[in-house]
Amino acid sequence: MYLVCYSNDAAFSQEHKTLPDSLTPCLHLEQVGLKAAIGPRYILQNVSCKVARGDRLALVGPSGSGKTSLLRLLNRLSELSDGHIYLNGQDIRHIPVIQLRQQVTLVPQESKLLGMTVRDTLAYPLVLRGETKQTIQQRLLTWTEQLHIPTDWLDRTEMQLSVGQRQLVAIARALMIQPHVLLLDEPTSALDAGRGHNLINLLTQLATQQQLTILMANHQLDIAQQFCNRLLYLEQGRLVQETAADQTDWAELKQALIAAEAKEAEEWME
Repeated sequence: MYLVCYSNDAAFSQEHKTLPDSLTPCLHLEQVGLKAAIGPRYILQNVSCKVARGDRLALVGPSGSGKTSLLRLLNRLSELSDGHIYLNGQDIRHIPVIQLRQQVTLVPQESKLLGMTVRDTLAYPLVLRGETKQTIQQRLLTWTEQLHIPTDWLDRTEMQLSVGQRQLVAIARALMIQPHVLLLDEPTSALDAGRGHNLINLLTQLATQQQLTILMANHQLDIAQQFCNRLLYLEQGRLVQETAADQTDWAELKQALIAAEAKEAEEWME
């Protein structure tokens, strides 16, 4: 198992020393637990951390470690079994789900476009909010340009797009909403190198310049290292390391992941 290194409040304050001491963390996870649907097993157990505005967190760990489950808890696609999650100091269970998901938006690894054209699927969340056509068109132009989405995609349907193309459109749809917290599950898994590099650069810019808080689950350690300012390492449903990116031994982390994946494979073979 990788080195256990939980951060405490003092370490958190030091890491974010440019922020006012009185600032409430954007997200605060307190002894979070999630039980499996069947049996006594926990998918996540005793996960605690604080996330500041503008943080870029990489969630890493072997398959089945709980990364996707943790993301789903943050906007209540799954419900907590234990503990608390606070958004700007408010327990998320006390925030109406629709309101919460407007602030905390999840892009799953495999996204659906609801049978719409790309143009309609990008506009749909803003249509539901009653935004003007001018606002919708302005945001559509902004995010298609920023994400290098060609105009000839706009009239295509889901069946006319590759997995990677759908992935990019789903990220654009999330950014159209202008969330405070963006949750990404393996967002570069189906993208080519060029689009993946552009996406990571854009996300870094949004976090640093606009204080967008981003949590990204990613198996690609090179992408995680390029993207994050903080790392959360999960194993068997527990948070076993929380470090700043520049204090992470990435070579050691890679070896830990390889060993954990090999151990899991052996257990499945038994």
